[in-house]
Amino acid sequence: MLRGSLFLLALLLLGMASLTAVRVPVAVNWRLALLAGEYGHVLWLLPAGIALAAWFMRHAHFGWSVATGTVGLAAIAFFLKPSMQAAALARDLPARMRAQFGGDLPASPAFSVAGLFRGAPAAIQPQAHRIGPDLPMDFYRPATVPAGGVPCIVVVHGGGWDSGDRSQLPGFNHWLVAQGYAVAAISYRLAPAHPWPAQRDDTLAAITYLRTNAAALGLDPARIVLAGRSAGGQIAAAVGYTADDPGIRGVVAFYAPFDMRFVWSISRDDDALNSLKLMRQYLGGPPEGREDLYDSASAQQHVRRGRTPPTLMVHGVIDTLVWHRHSERLSARLVEEGVPHLHLSLPWAVHAVEFNLAGPSGQLTAYALKGFLARVTAP
Repeated sequence: MLRGSLFLLALLLLGMASLTAVRVPVAVNWRLALLAGEYGHVLWLLPAGIALAAWFMRHAHFGWSVATGTVGLAAIAFFLKPSMQAAALARDLPARMRAQFGGDLPASPAFSVAGLFRGAPAAIQPQAHRIGPDLPMDFYRPATVPAGGVPCIVVVHGGGWDSGDRSQLPGFNHWLVAQGYAVAAISYRLAPAHPWPAQRDDTLAAITYLRTNAAALGLDPARIVLAGRSAGGQIAAAVGYTADDPGIRGVVAFYAPFDMRFVWSISRDDDALNSLKLMRQYLGGPPEGREDLYDSASAQQHVRRGRTPPTLMVHGVIDTLVWHRHSERLSARLVEEGVPHLHLSLPWAVHAVEFNLAGPSGQLTAYALKGFLARVTAP
């Protein structure tokens, strides 16, 4: 009974660990892959314990010990793979960033084993603001505000355009404030009751509010960066690329789509998100007859040399919710137009790469974001 249970547990752990290398099946919750990829440096201890137990039981149950130990060792390898790959990516990341953005880079390493066990940033209580009747905003202000104000990061949440709000992943906002930035985490009106371009209008309204109240909030109204995750990344990029606003110094998009006609072309009713339903809710139906509407929501259609803000994209290669190809395609378009940008591609990662800023994805993301923000928000 004990041997069977240990072998089954080893197999289950191997299945979970393998999600750092293969896409999550639709029937499996993608959050298991997130845990495996961002906490594998701790989870490997579980199969290690099973492999060690199999070693001590080898004389009495040799065949079982070999099989169980082999499965356990394979699980260990998959759990530790993200950290090893992150260390390899970290070696080239400073040079890649310097080539795109120039200037100094963070003194801390892009990835370290010690960093995997770093504590979370101190929590900061945001101030509640209201941009409009249905548009609340959480504003996070750093402890020290110099004369002239600080740059502001406008954070746009994800949720498939029909869910989510400004309270999403507050640890990311706390980290930004610890770097010396103000953060405006906004909520926007949701589909299907409010299809696009309501989300664009709400984001622009937030920018107007921040500028109107810049002095009271301690902001520099000429140094704003739009940052969004998933659906919020689409909104942030579409707004940043079409606003023609020199005060929008940069765009940060985590695991987001950028060409809505392309999104429709690869969407299916039976995928992990029921994407066709989301697209119908958000844009009213297929692109035919709605070409202008689709293009207005597509940052990729608005890339212009000398006018598109510098951009940072972070995307997991095996993300099943938003295909990695979206960031690849925008990156290629930015290259064509000579727009400074970095596409940080994480081979083991899925959605929510910034969920654990101490994890392999989180450390690389934090390093790239810290360097990017320092350059684009420089006075």
